[in-house]
Amino acid sequence: MTIQPQENPGVRLQGVNKGYRIGNEQVTIFDDLDLTIPEGDFVAVMGPSGSGKSTLLNMIGGIDRPDSGQITCGFSKLNTMSEGAMGRWRASNVGYVFQFYNLMPMLSAAQNVELPLLLTKLNARQRKERVETVLKLVGLGNRAKHLPSELSGGQMQRVGIARALAVDPKILLCDEPTGDLDRKSADEILEMLRVLNKEFGKTIVMVTHDDSACRFAKRTLRLDKGKFVESAPITAQAA
Repeated sequence: MTIQPQENPGVRLQGVNKGYRIGNEQVTIFDDLDLTIPEGDFVAVMGPSGSGKSTLLNMIGGIDRPDSGQITCGFSKLNTMSEGAMGRWRASNVGYVFQFYNLMPMLSAAQNVELPLLLTKLNARQRKERVETVLKLVGLGNRAKHLPSELSGGQMQRVGIARALAVDPKILLCDEPTGDLDRKSADEILEMLRVLNKEFGKTIVMVTHDDSACRFAKRTLRLDKGKFVESAPITAQAA
């Protein structure tokens, strides 16, 4: 008998509730939230400030936990993991891309990209090869020794993407990845994300305030008061 491999269920949030206490007031972020992101999807998440966009990313990445409900990424149930298991899962499955790059200013581009690899079992030669590979992938093979201060905003974000890719994660979580860039640089970064999704199969969840950024995603989800209120279809740009 041949056992067929089980299909990866992607990212699923089921009946997720999340809130915070501010003084004597309980603020609800999500109330029985459901969401399915198939493996290989590219989702743009929009919504006003305070709608829960960053909280959503943090829960998918295992940084934050729901008060109740279930979050599944692949075959891993995040809400049942210990902190140690969660850290190990996150280190090998999730890459983060931030609005303001979060690069260490005293380290070169290559050294910044290598940082997450220091938590792996790769030896120095393997880490060097991996760093060279991802820097070339984002078009910065000739900028490996440059400090962040010697790079443009678009180049710093490319270093940030290379760092996120260094561990070859299944999921990329992008929090306003073009919010600090001009239109030309922003479109270049968004096109790079589109290629990573289409050609390399990365599942991407991107929080953005930029309507133009949504053209590069396969679909757009809109959060308002902790609920999804609209889902836009695939655009011609992403096809």
